[in-house]
Amino acid sequence: MFNTIDYLQFGNEKQKLAYKAIRNLGIMDNLSEYNPTLCGTFPIGIDIVGSDLDMIMEVDDFHQFEEKVETLYGDKKDFKLKRLLIREVPVVKANFIFDGFEFELFGQSQPVKEQYAYLHMIIEYALMKQFPSLREEVIKLKKQGLKTEPAFCRVLGLEGDPYEKLLEFGEYMGII
Repeated sequence: MFNTIDYLQFGNEKQKLAYKAIRNLGIMDNLSEYNPTLCGTFPIGIDIVGSDLDMIMEVDDFHQFEEKVETLYGDKKDFKLKRLLIREVPVVKANFIFDGFEFELFGQSQPVKEQYAYLHMIIEYALMKQFPSLREEVIKLKKQGLKTEPAFCRVLGLEGDPYEKLLEFGEYMGII
């Protein structure tokens, strides 16, 4: 379901606007060699005011990716590009604003479907389908300032590193 962004055009109003912004920006075509995939809260309908559009990608050559992203989107409002380590894994991130949305382009040298953001989204989506009341509880916690994974873990009663615990729970439940 999440291999393209086509599902967004049939979603809620914010998802339809996100679809238009992503299409207008041209990310899916311009960065197609990196397998751009929208992850996070928008695809699964738990976004709140201030949620960004997280586009994850498989990037092996950071320098080439950075040059391409800067050429394509460097003129966008509040553009920032940086490299960092997350869980001891090198990543490159670009952030900017376009069509009223904050975008985060996230690249690491790992297939998209193996990245934490994708796995977390798949787990969260499956859990909300199985337990529909989770959605409102998670959104309530997010509005109180919690990030998505910590909100899910609090509702599920999972303690420890929420990013690891959610993966463990997803494996335990047979989701991933």
